[in-house]
Amino acid sequence: MEEENKKIESETENEEAPITESKGKDVSGSEAPKSAFEEWIPKTELGRKVKNGGILDINTVLDEGKKIKETEIVDILISDLETDLLLIGQAKGKFGGGKRRVFRQTQKKTKEGNKPHFMTLAVTGNKNGFIGIGSGKAKETVPAREKAYRKAKLNIIKIRRGCGSWQCGCKSGHSIPFKVRGKCGSVEIELIPAPKGTGLMAEKECQKILRLAGITDIWSRTKGKTTTKINLVAACFDALKKLMKTKIKAEHYDVLGVVGGFQK
Repeated sequence: MEEENKKIESETENEEAPITESKGKDVSGSEAPKSAFEEWIPKTELGRKVKNGGILDINTVLDEGKKIKETEIVDILISDLETDLLLIGQAKGKFGGGKRRVFRQTQKKTKEGNKPHFMTLAVTGNKNGFIGIGSGKAKETVPAREKAYRKAKLNIIKIRRGCGSWQCGCKSGHSIPFKVRGKCGSVEIELIPAPKGTGLMAEKECQKILRLAGITDIWSRTKGKTTTKINLVAACFDALKKLMKTKIKAEHYDVLGVVGGFQK
């Protein structure tokens, strides 16, 4: 088990190399390899429009409620995405006193022996109002991580930001415009606007989500069994979704300094 844990830790430390396009010929004179986007063959109508240049803005896709089924669509329309893994696994060490892992491991006992399965949660965002969360399950760690990355891009949404704190009133998008609540299972989380300089007063895994969404100052209040990290993360994501579902009057856009979302 110790060798397996070391293998898992070494795999999580490796980051994906960014996709770069290369044109022309290399030094040897042979043709340079095509980029992943050039080799991409869209399978959906939305994908074909994006590749042909018919759609140039991700807001057009999200505002019309179109379902994204290909990750290349998000890669093309949002070029500055950042991805991170959330610590949802069991803590190592005796009595769970060690550091949590990014992989949640379960085992199925069969006649042939123990069959392990791994689950992981990934979050992706551009720190400018776009955020997505996805989970991946597999018999090995690397496929589970790749599935989570892919689903996080397919589940991407946009949120409203603003300054809804009566202590600040700077009309910038450093916080959220109003208070929202999210729930998953027994876990409930309440996100409250905070003035500049407060920071992210939330649980560590929720901090990763809020930071990639572009929020720098916020207060939070939680109830329920918050040690269940999967439910806590889902509740936080549910609260962020409600930032777009709540209707705002036209005159409140300037008062709250709303950034993103539907314009007046």
